[in-house]
Amino acid sequence: MQESSFAPAPRPRYEADGIVLRTLTTNDEYDEAVALQDEIWGAGFTDRVPASILRVAQKVGGITAAAFDAQDRMLGFVFGLTGLRDGRPVHWSDMLAVREDARGKQLGEKLKNYQRDLVRAAGVETMYWTFDPLVARNAHFNLNRLGARIAEYIPNFYGSNTGSILHGALPTDRFVAAWHFASANRQPRDTAAPQREQPAADAARTAVVENGRARVVEPLPDATRVLVPVPRDIEALLGASQDAALAWRLTTREAIMHYLALGYQVTAFDRGSETELPAYELTHSPSRPA
Repeated sequence: MQESSFAPAPRPRYEADGIVLRTLTTNDEYDEAVALQDEIWGAGFTDRVPASILRVAQKVGGITAAAFDAQDRMLGFVFGLTGLRDGRPVHWSDMLAVREDARGKQLGEKLKNYQRDLVRAAGVETMYWTFDPLVARNAHFNLNRLGARIAEYIPNFYGSNTGSILHGALPTDRFVAAWHFASANRQPRDTAAPQREQPAADAARTAVVENGRARVVEPLPDATRVLVPVPRDIEALLGASQDAALAWRLTTREAIMHYLALGYQVTAFDRGSETELPAYELTHSPSRPA
């Protein structure tokens, strides 16, 4: 029996550089997306999404889309599920992968925007996904380029034994990013957010590294802004020293969860400089008198 779809097939998007963005349609394409997961996360990755789920998800509002070059080679793909949260339709972007030899073309951003447009057409206004707080380039991409916001911090979200070469044996702490596509006064952002050359002058650093070890430093009780630094390259650090990477994980977890519990919000990500590490900026607005 021939399969039927609940909605017309989304139109492909043709980019100026010859790249085509479109949803997957054939068994070979779904198999290629599975192979790409092995290429990125390693053959032992236990959270690999099988071809059957990549395919079935699209029958119920999910998205499995990819970027193809002029020879129809898959350069990267994105996968997500659509469901309900607090009675409203939302989309959970579960996976985004780009081949190593295709990086530097802003494919991640193109795929994310294509995914956004597809789910918006179905009536969804918010997309969620997770990312590792220690990966500075992902923080910049999610917060600065896409304009997403942090909804929560979850320790060891995926467990400590994912089998991925990217995760090692670290606890898989994750930020949950929330991308609200539109509001009364704000439209989705397709361009890079303005970058501050330096963090706010009144921001106090709450985590430091001394002699290769990370520790939390308590700022003044009335600090309205605090900074939580992260390594410039956590993957390189993980490869060099599991102990050092774990120290960063536990230190940033302690600092971020402490301030979130006090009512602070992650409001910016500073990319750092030659002398300063990248850092999240958390802001707290003083309570107004009743």
